[in-house]
Amino acid sequence: MKNVLKFLFIGLFFVSCQQKITPEDINKLNGYWEIEKVIFKDGDDKEFKMNENFDFFKIANNTGIRRKVRPQFDGTFLMNEDYEKVKVRFENDQVFLDYTTDYAKWTEELISISEDEMLIKNDQNKEYQYKKARPINLLGDGEKTK
Repeated sequence: MKNVLKFLFIGLFFVSCQQKITPEDINKLNGYWEIEKVIFKDGDDKEFKMNENFDFFKIANNTGIRRKVRPQFDGTFLMNEDYEKVKVRFENDQVFLDYTTDYAKWTEELISISEDEMLIKNDQNKEYQYKKARPINLLGDGEKTK
C-alpha cells in the first residue's frame, strides 16, 4: 500500500509541474525567437551557440504567421516575402500550432512558453528549445535598435 501511495504522489507531482498554456499565453509567441537547443527522441541534443536565422511570430486571435528572419549587425532583422500561416489550436489540455503554406501542412505541439523561453515538439518527437531573441547592435554607436 505504501508503494502505491508513493507512485501516486510522484505521478501527481509530475503532472502538477507541467505548465498549462492558456489562451492569454499565446500573446507571448509574438516576436523573435532563437533556437537554443534541439533534443532528439533518443535523448541526444544539439546546442546552438549562434543562429543565422530566427523565427518571427505574429499571432492575433489564434491566427497569424511565422517567418524566418536574419539578424543584422545594426540590430534590425532582414526578412523575405516567404512565411507560413499559423493557427493555434487548443485540444485536450494541449496546444498545437498548425502551419500551412502553398506546398505543405504540418503541426507542432507548444509544450511550454514564458516571456523568455519556449518549447515546441514536432511530429518526429524533436523538441526545440527557443529563447526570446534580442536585437544585436555590434556597432556600438549608441543609437536605439529597432
